[in-house]
Amino acid sequence: MKKKITLIIMLISFSIAGLILYKLYVSYQKNNQTETQKKEHILQIPVTVATVKDEIQKAGSTKIGFIVPFEEAKVISAGTGNIKELLFKLGDKVHKGQPLAIINTQLLELELKKSESNVAKLGKDLKTYIELLQGNAAIQRDVDALRQSYNDAKNQSMQLRKQISDGVIKSPIDGVISTKNVEDGMFVGSGGELASIISFSKLKVQILLTQSEIYNIYLGQKIKLSTDIYSGKSFWGKVTYISSQATEAFNFPVEITAGLDKNSPLLSGTMIYANFSKESTKKMLMIPRVAINESVLNASVYVVKNGKSILRKISVGEQFGDDIEVTQGLNAGEQVVLSGQINLQNGALVKIIKHNQ
Repeated sequence: MKKKITLIIMLISFSIAGLILYKLYVSYQKNNQTETQKKEHILQIPVTVATVKDEIQKAGSTKIGFIVPFEEAKVISAGTGNIKELLFKLGDKVHKGQPLAIINTQLLELELKKSESNVAKLGKDLKTYIELLQGNAAIQRDVDALRQSYNDAKNQSMQLRKQISDGVIKSPIDGVISTKNVEDGMFVGSGGELASIISFSKLKVQILLTQSEIYNIYLGQKIKLSTDIYSGKSFWGKVTYISSQATEAFNFPVEITAGLDKNSPLLSGTMIYANFSKESTKKMLMIPRVAINESVLNASVYVVKNGKSILRKISVGEQFGDDIEVTQGLNAGEQVVLSGQINLQNGALVKIIKHNQ
């Protein structure tokens, strides 16, 4: 009887112990699952995405440029001295060859008189010695030495006349005085800059094109131009310069020249829209430019797939406003990350918080 009671007690004890262990195991699994879900939730990086689109674009589109002076020149002093008379003000219209400043050349003029007097004296002496040489009263060596002195004196007079002439500083081009660096009485040295002149005899627009855009234009190409200053009005220009060297930002400078419209004057620095548009015959994969992690020369994007960010190398083509063409590496309908890339790495868990269409 005692053995039966003991056996029953042992069975009950084992049952209770097994039940406790089972409860502990279930509680552990539940807690572990909760912790895993919490960790997964914490590790999900919030991102904004956009869908890769397959659409028709316009090849070329509209680019923004700025009006620059058609011609620009510095007014440089070739002489040295104090400014005796300044003949221009800021904003003055000037013509090529017009005197702009006069340098005090009084000392040079005195030196010239002295030099010309010496030239006259040496000229008379040379004439006398030549006559003496013809009568065998002088030797050839003395005549040659005197002739050399006479020529040196003439050269000195010519140099002094040139220096005096350089005292009148003239405008190198037609245009408008845009900067003024001197005043009456100031000293200027040879090579000193007195002012700068800008010319608007024609309208010139400077723009920057990308690598893919630069190969689609040519010299002489007609471009439609417009500006917000004269809404609804447009005018035509021609491509007159295409740079063969890209800038540090991998853009190519281009210049467009147009005639002036006296009824619609434009100032330097005015923003201009240059329309290069022509309809494309092919569809292009397009993504927002901000999706690219690095430069367009080493382009890559994060693609969201199965809740993870996948780093993918791509090749890009022409840019259209805020969007850019993808020539290789993506498929239509895929989702690319627009914001939050700085926190991502390949394979990171992500949570889409916004989907831009």
